[in-house]
Amino acid sequence: MKPSTPSTPSPVPGLRSLIAAGLLSLATVVPAFAAGDEVVMFKDPNCGCCGKWAEHMREHGFRVKEVATSQMGQIKHEAGVPQALGSCHTATVGGYVVEGHVPAADVRRMLTDKPAIAGLSAPGMPLGSPGMEGPYPAERYDVVSFDAEGRTAVFASH
Repeated sequence: MKPSTPSTPSPVPGLRSLIAAGLLSLATVVPAFAAGDEVVMFKDPNCGCCGKWAEHMREHGFRVKEVATSQMGQIKHEAGVPQALGSCHTATVGGYVVEGHVPAADVRRMLTDKPAIAGLSAPGMPLGSPGMEGPYPAERYDVVSFDAEGRTAVFASH
């Protein structure tokens, strides 16, 4: 039988707890940098408003990778975007699909709440939505959630 040896105390009492608490608070302050929150946006190479939406997302703490492709129809089909909810660009983030000019706050809410949906869409290209700002009056529009069976519901109104 080996004699027991006293455990060596940490040089700073509670250091591990302090580090763990600091990391946890950092994760809650900067949730966009958690794993899986990189936005991968597929866009037509000739579209300008898509890049403006990507900038909106970056301004709200998301990392955005832009992928130019002429295969947008195929991308939307493979992502399961209902045809009636189509817009100009299709993105993925945290296991969800984001179609069109969905505001960053709605994407953040989806990632936080983790609803049982496939994704969100701002159908069409609503004037005044993120990336579609301009000198004209903003339109009222809905952000619509959709699931794999094609069921939809209003997620947010703007």
